[in-house]
Amino acid sequence: MPTYIKRLTPDGLSDVDYHADTLKSATDYEPTDGVYTVTNTYNTTQTLMLDAHLDRLEDSAQRETIDLSYDRSLLKAALRQMILDADFGDVKFRVTVPRATPDELILTLEPFTPPSQHMIDNGTRCITSKAGVRHNPSAKTTDWMHDRKKLEQAMPDGIYDTFLLTPDGYILEGLGSNFYAILDGELRTAGEGVLAGISQRIVFDICETILPLRKEAVHMDDIPNFSEVFLTSSSRGIIPIVELDGISIGAGTVGEKTKALRHAYQAWMSEHLEEL
Repeated sequence: MPTYIKRLTPDGLSDVDYHADTLKSATDYEPTDGVYTVTNTYNTTQTLMLDAHLDRLEDSAQRETIDLSYDRSLLKAALRQMILDADFGDVKFRVTVPRATPDELILTLEPFTPPSQHMIDNGTRCITSKAGVRHNPSAKTTDWMHDRKKLEQAMPDGIYDTFLLTPDGYILEGLGSNFYAILDGELRTAGEGVLAGISQRIVFDICETILPLRKEAVHMDDIPNFSEVFLTSSSRGIIPIVELDGISIGAGTVGEKTKALRHAYQAWMSEHLEEL
């Protein structure tokens, strides 16, 4: 099923001059100089922390000196109209702001498929890499949306995500996710040099009753000592990781703390959904 794409200007929605089969392939037609945000809907037209996404979109534009000016209520209404017109049910959507035309937002959506229960129950395999460089990791920029394709294409079969490393081997973030490890009874995640995830905010809120948090990156040399590992992103929530760089994490199964965090995350999400 193809994507549904429109351009939003102060005058309303208009067609674009291209077609794409997926959200990912639609990036081929979007500018390399701009900012964006991605999330999904629930129950067709409900969203989770959409205003936080738009706040970060505006912050990214400011960090990149892009003169973004738009009507937030108009954007939400346009997204709702597109979702209903497309009739996909739940959707994953991207809002892109080109530097050259910051008053013309590109809205792209596709049917949303949540992570499989098998993945949640059994976990994923991931790798690390020093090859990825983000020029401004605190901003969600379109150049990274294009650049990370090389890392995605380089992933071996069966690998779910790649985590970026500092030159001296500290684990930062995934290609579109935040990284977490439980080490010595603490939940550890990079506190700087990464994009502050919207789903990460939820983890920070819920984890205090489950285990202590330290916003400090872990080193790849400690991978054998991690008891549990997981990632988060807005469209996936918490995804367990049972192997990293070919090394089994803990017992090689989804850990109890990760299960508890995911349970608390899902409960938090259910209580905070909002209608577009």
